[in-house]
Amino acid sequence: MSKLEVLTPKNSQLIFIDQQPQMAFGVQSIDRQTLKNNVVGLAKAAKIFNIPTTITTVETLSFSGHTYPELLAVFPENDILERTSMNSWDDQNVRDALAKNAANGRKKIVVSGLWTEVCNTTFALSALHDVSDYEIYMVADASGGTSVDAHKYAMDRMVQAGVIPVTWQQVLLEWQRDWAHKETYNAVTGLVKEHSGGYGMGIDYAVTMVHKGEERVTHGKTIGPNPAK
Repeated sequence: MSKLEVLTPKNSQLIFIDQQPQMAFGVQSIDRQTLKNNVVGLAKAAKIFNIPTTITTVETLSFSGHTYPELLAVFPENDILERTSMNSWDDQNVRDALAKNAANGRKKIVVSGLWTEVCNTTFALSALHDVSDYEIYMVADASGGTSVDAHKYAMDRMVQAGVIPVTWQQVLLEWQRDWAHKETYNAVTGLVKEHSGGYGMGIDYAVTMVHKGEERVTHGKTIGPNPAK
């Protein structure tokens, strides 16, 4: 079964759906700042591993506002696919972008969007209904609903339909897979230190206290490893 294949940098693509301020205002299932942290962390992970990424928005000027600038800064070269439909699958440009990537073997579609119970669910169900060999990986902690129940039951409904629930850090580490992959090691650990809370603090601690990494001395005080090294 293809769903038993782990995510890799070669079989994955990513779509961000409606990561816009007006949509975020309504999110009640997760702290909004945590949500943005996770969305941007996922975007940076995709950048590290050269994952083709689609960004789509709904009613930017009339209602939802512009995509988070922190997300756009990760992909300054990407076109933004603007829609009127709440269901991204209704938009031909979105379907074409996904199909182009899928033609290169990237049939595992990683999804981060707002809101879980509307835009994410309708997209996922429609994509799975229309394209039998697509797989949808819904990033639960880089998506949000209008209530805890709205998010939970939308996730449950999608899982029943065959969507695979994941978290953003899970996706990152699945793409990395092996710490012997040194070409992405520094970028991944740097991303973890920036966006992964306690895990990132643990890396800082291990570098300085366990592995005795190089320390800096500023104004007579030792303050940790030199980040420029």
